[in-house]
Amino acid sequence: MHIQEWLETIPAVSIYLLVGLVIGLESLGIPLPGEIILVSSALLASQHGEIDPVVLGLCAITGAIVGDSIGYAIGRRGGKPLLERLGRRFPKHFGPQQVALAERSFEKWGMWAVFFGRFVALLRIFAGPLAGVLHMPYWRFLVANVLGGILWAGGTTAVIYSVGIVAEPWLKRFSWLALGLAVLFGLVVTLVVRSRMKKAAEAAGAGGAEIPAQPTARATVGE
Repeated sequence: MHIQEWLETIPAVSIYLLVGLVIGLESLGIPLPGEIILVSSALLASQHGEIDPVVLGLCAITGAIVGDSIGYAIGRRGGKPLLERLGRRFPKHFGPQQVALAERSFEKWGMWAVFFGRFVALLRIFAGPLAGVLHMPYWRFLVANVLGGILWAGGTTAVIYSVGIVAEPWLKRFSWLALGLAVLFGLVVTLVVRSRMKKAAEAAGAGGAEIPAQPTARATVGE
């Protein structure tokens, strides 16, 4: 069953809780389809009046901020061994290349990696735990976490809801065509993003830079 079709079978309160929980767990560091759930729920809200888009957006924002904060605390306490354990458990998401790429992003951008990481699937999972592992000052992390969570979760909800409202009459007339085009577009975007992430990870590994020792990374991020 398609995610949106499944969401239509559960009450509004459950959708609010589901969105907050899935996004929170993803932000905490567990690979889950938070963005897909959010987009599907926002689109569903545009076609069903019983789902309040404001409440939906607030639940998404809360899940993003709280999840990232918990991930930060876990990363700060667990340190590098935590990333190694996650790498063994989720090699496609926390493998050496992915960790190296994420760390290079943090070294270059600092707190902005947390902010912009909301909009990149890989960094969205890494941001909280990795900021904790690298001992980013909490106030920097908190500012980037809150602003990024509001812009990504709230903005995504608002944009998808608005698009759904505008497109609803057109979708009703060309539902099968729209669905086919949407699926095709989603597949193309997914393949392109995966290809670019793979090339970036390979470039990071080929750049000769091993994952820096924790004291060096801590000093860089803390500046």
